[in-house]
Amino acid sequence: MGSIEAVCLSSEKGVVKIAMDQILLKQEWGIEGDAHAGAWHRQVSILAGESIDRMREKIPDLSHGMFAENIVTRGIDLSSLSVGDRLFIDDSVVIEITQIGKECHNGGCAIQIATGACIMPKEGLFCRILEGGTVKPGMSVKTNK
Repeated sequence: MGSIEAVCLSSEKGVVKIAMDQILLKQEWGIEGDAHAGAWHRQVSILAGESIDRMREKIPDLSHGMFAENIVTRGIDLSSLSVGDRLFIDDSVVIEITQIGKECHNGGCAIQIATGACIMPKEGLFCRILEGGTVKPGMSVKTNK
């Protein structure tokens, strides 16, 4: 079992997400107040804190939200998950993986330009919300695997 390390949102598309004390996930919609919320398959993005740590070796001042991730996990192997798998946050919030990875905006985000690589295209998970609720750092997260 892992934990939630950070939660982030942005009210506008194309800007860095800001770490928050908590976020409200709404069923089949996404995060209340987030620009990417809507009735589609990429309602929430997730990255492993361990992946961000690897990038901090090249860019030490990276903060949560700079990859446009909504949820950062710690202690759970996100790379073992597939489309259709589910994450359970504190046994109440249920998230289903709908896509793994995506291309960076405009052929390369600022991080890809600075380091030559970005983790979102290969390691980012995109999900839809099956059961909503409040999510904040420190909550437990587990998979259906």
